Amino acid sequence: MESQYIQSHHRHNPAGNQCSSAVFKRIKAPVHLVWSLVRSFDRPQRYKPFVSRCVVRGDSLEIGSLREVNVKSGLPATTSTERLELLDDDEHILGVKIVGGDHRLKNYASIITVHPEIIDGRPGTLVVESFVVDVPKGNTNEETCFFVHSLITCNLKSLADVSERMAVLQDAAEPIPQCCI
Repeated sequence: MESQYIQSHHRHNPAGNQCSSAVFKRIKAPVHLVWSLVRSFDRPQRYKPFVSRCVVRGDSLEIGSLREVNVKSGLPATTSTERLELLDDDEHILGVKIVGGDHRLKNYASIITVHPEIIDGRPGTLVVESFVVDVPKGNTNEETCFFVHSLITCNLKSLADVSERMAVLQDAAEPIPQCCI
């Protein structure tokens, strides 16, 4: 299924000075919980551990909306200006492009898709995040892809942790049907 998702939604056309890759993460939480976090363009800090603050310009979240993100110390960045490129609630697709800021991720664009799965007999989610980015001078294609891949892996692990905690809380809040007591 992963290759089918890549072909359908994650087509990047990297130029000669760019690298591109995709990261996959299975999460033991239903797709609606995971999507509620992913689609929060105005609150990426809900699951992204390197984001300390986010301010969206304007009142509505629509294609073209911009957000100013402050990055926590420890990364080679302080700020990032990002534009919402794609938001499809029916297909669970979010696309973001970095358009400015103080960082080395020039011409960075990512697409995240969220897909329902059954994991251990329960509703789960497969998250696919792909990206394309310029390779900075002095770095190799492999170094750049490894760095971005590591950031995304960290973000998706955090997304899994938050989503799975939310799923446990939701399960605890739902009453047990009388037929099962």
